Amino acid sequence: MNKKLTAVAVVMLSMAMSIAIPAQAQKSRFDPSGAFWISGDPPSDFSDFSAINLNMRQLRRLPTSGLQLNDGTQFRFRTVVVKQTNFTFTTATVKGVYYTFSGKFLKGGDFAATWQGEETPVLEGTLTKFKGGEKVADAKLKFIYFGGT
Repeated sequence: MNKKLTAVAVVMLSMAMSIAIPAQAQKSRFDPSGAFWISGDPPSDFSDFSAINLNMRQLRRLPTSGLQLNDGTQFRFRTVVVKQTNFTFTTATVKGVYYTFSGKFLKGGDFAATWQGEETPVLEGTLTKFKGGEKVADAKLKFIYFGGT
């Protein structure tokens, strides 16, 4: 009788673990899709900056990935690496201007699924602006997340 109970317990535990592992793996998926705004007032050299947009799953409700200015000008990413500990990009050139960024995310997970409207910085790094191939501005910045409406 004890062996049967032990065998049943082992089978049930195995089944429970096989269900729990995929759920846990799904929770740990890194997806920072959304908009990232400068935390606080932007430096004067970046007063025209609106957001860094990431749309990892190409959702219609989110803007196209890239950097956006307040006037609506979009700078698509020419190169981009999106990892929690390494987020870098270089934008395409628009009217002689392009941007680079090198930084890291301060948290992991699925940002849209866990966002509660908080304004705690979730991204930090150095944003650099080039005009005519020359560096004209750079700043070490922190960014807050906005998941869209």
